[in-house]
Amino acid sequence: MNPYQDDPRWTVAERVADAARRRFPAGVLAVAVHGPLAHGDDDGGGDGEVGLLVATYRAGSGPAPATRRVDGVLVDLTVAAADDYLDQARSISPLWPLTADRYVTTRPLHDPTGWLRALRDEHLGALARARPAEFTGAARQAWYRGWAAHARAARLAAWYETDQALLMLGEARLAAATVSGLLTRTYFRDPGDAVRRTGLAGADMTEVGAVLKRQAEELAGRGRLVDGTVDDLLAGA
Repeated sequence: MNPYQDDPRWTVAERVADAARRRFPAGVLAVAVHGPLAHGDDDGGGDGEVGLLVATYRAGSGPAPATRRVDGVLVDLTVAAADDYLDQARSISPLWPLTADRYVTTRPLHDPTGWLRALRDEHLGALARARPAEFTGAARQAWYRGWAAHARAARLAAWYETDQALLMLGEARLAAATVSGLLTRTYFRDPGDAVRRTGLAGADMTEVGAVLKRQAEELAGRGRLVDGTVDDLLAGA
């Protein structure tokens, strides 16, 4: 018995999964939901959104990625070749705190070979093998995005471009939250969860700047200085 059978999101998700299997019988390896529906609640996504992953045997062998509203439910369809998606799951990128939930928390709609279990195991194995330097290096890259967004927000605010400044400040908050996740090896369900759990959801310009400054100091303490020379830049150091 499906505990979510009366949930319109689940009904739409199952319809999409069935249609994908019928139209691409030789291409679809697995179909799964991620996000709030996979967690069994509405937190972070509302009751009108469904995130779907279609894993295919080969690139281009399934449906195209798309987003549509179906019967009042917004469906975000991610399509990826299984091997490529596994490769992504094995890496620690600057966006890891925002992507890991898709590797770890999914609910299968169609998975006859157990591929989703392999996806989770591959990601957890990559985390177990990852060295601290990998997370710190990724955190430095995320920090650069946060610093640049904060600097732009400050300039726009000085020019009284308030709306644009607020948008850039939002980007800076999310980047700083991502840095925090990387430094503590914490992943988040979505961007809203990231800024909420790191206390940055309501942070103003000065507070975000202070957080970025502390993060730069921590990165330096871990051997990943955010400043460098021209030689460092050209050497990729």
